[in-house]
Amino acid sequence: MNKEEFIEKLQRALAGGLNSGLVAENVRYYQEYIDAEVRKGRREEEVLAGLGDPRLLAKSIIEANKHAGENYGTNREYDEEVADNTLNWQADDEQPHMKRIMLPGWLIMLIATVIVVVIIGLAFSLLYLFAPVIIGILIVVLIVKIIQGNSR
Repeated sequence: MNKEEFIEKLQRALAGGLNSGLVAENVRYYQEYIDAEVRKGRREEEVLAGLGDPRLLAKSIIEANKHAGENYGTNREYDEEVADNTLNWQADDEQPHMKRIMLPGWLIMLIATVIVVVIIGLAFSLLYLFAPVIIGILIVVLIVKIIQGNSR
């Protein structure tokens, strides 16, 4: 892998978890770091090997930003820029990954509560709407039963 491939993989991996400003900042840092190490006399392959897998590096950067309270999340503008080559960066033995949205537990409970309240509200609204019809039918059935009972 050369520098361009490394930077491209790092950039794509960071785009899934950081805003475009932080992606650009981190990419610029690693470009400058690699260039500086090469100027010091190290081979590019040696520098890249020392940095490791760009996807693991990106995961570490994203986690560090989450714990530091930085802004994270995808940026639609940046995502659209790299959308053309999304599948090209996948290795031959690698499958494309789906992005998952993780919601906090309290938010899931709030959403579930709202859904239950709406369903109960709809049920009572329908009952209120059809109550006169249901009561009328019950009265008619009761009268018919009384009349049938007296005729025997």
